[in-house]
Amino acid sequence: MSTPNQPTAHDLPELIIEPTRGWRKLNLGELWAYRELLYFLIWRDIKVRYKQTLIGAAWAIIQPFMTMIVFSLFFGQLAGIPSDGVPYPIFSFAALVPWAFFANGLTNVSNSLVSSGNLIKKVYFPRLVIPLAGVLSGLVDFALAFAVLLLLMLLYGILPTAAVLALPLFVLLALMTSLAVGLWLSALNVQFRDVRYILPFLIQFWLFATPIAYPSSLIENPLVRALYGINPMAGVVEGFRWALLGSPMPPMPMLLASGLTALIALISGLFYFRRMEKFFADIV
Repeated sequence: MSTPNQPTAHDLPELIIEPTRGWRKLNLGELWAYRELLYFLIWRDIKVRYKQTLIGAAWAIIQPFMTMIVFSLFFGQLAGIPSDGVPYPIFSFAALVPWAFFANGLTNVSNSLVSSGNLIKKVYFPRLVIPLAGVLSGLVDFALAFAVLLLLMLLYGILPTAAVLALPLFVLLALMTSLAVGLWLSALNVQFRDVRYILPFLIQFWLFATPIAYPSSLIENPLVRALYGINPMAGVVEGFRWALLGSPMPPMPMLLASGLTALIALISGLFYFRRMEKFFADIV
């Protein structure tokens, strides 16, 4: 028997979950209702990533730093790749910091649904929370690597200009790109487990298709350079160098192409993710 102050079953709100057909509404407002779950999943991903590791979060710094050394030796010294008047080590590291954020976020998001299969089968919540947590948890690693980048800039005597105010836009562009591609791959990974084998090759190819070891200024044709911006990470990398190192500003057509491509990929990825969401619990 219920007490006078205790709500009865008739007083509690009801949530009816029904299968849908075809394309679904994004219903992004539902994410705000589950913001506490998002925070929990972000914290879980951070703890799991460095659980039982010897040097913990230092891996976020070691990975791009060692890659910088390799690039500086082979591309900067042996191949003599130009670096727009900036010392090659800081030239490459300024690109590797946002690249590591993108690549790690893409890996986390692509595998997030499969690794959270037990949670998906047990309780209802907007599945978009899982990939979103996967990419947002990478901001901690990005902050650590970015601190090292600022230290290297001081060692080389490089001070950012007023262009640094635009830096958050390029961080947002990297986050959008990582989430957009990750949404497509995470939904596909639930159904086709080959995605986890394709992903390393995709990231490796994308690395050399992005102006990290070389400047985009090597592409002299303005039209080709603008088309090069279809790779959103090209705009991110060149934007980072411009905002922090005083490198030449990337051409506006290139930045517009990068932003538009990332936006289209994100919107289409959201709709595709929502369309496939109803099958996740059955086949994950």
